[in-house]
Amino acid sequence: MTAPRKPMPIGVDNFRSLIRKNYCFVDKTRFLKEIIDGHSEVTLITRPRRFGKTLTL
Repeated sequence: MTAPRKPMPIGVDNFRSLIRKNYCFVDKTRFLKEIIDGHSEVTLITRPRRFGKTLTL
């Protein structure tokens, strides 16, 4: 038997609401550190338009 899926927080921009309402949340802090410390010549970030690429960089 599989566990029920957590709902996606579409339109939710408050971390406290994410936690209180048990929404799905993925912390990408370590992933971003790996990208920054990776020392690769090129980093390709493919995401849809208006999906926060600039804010991530």
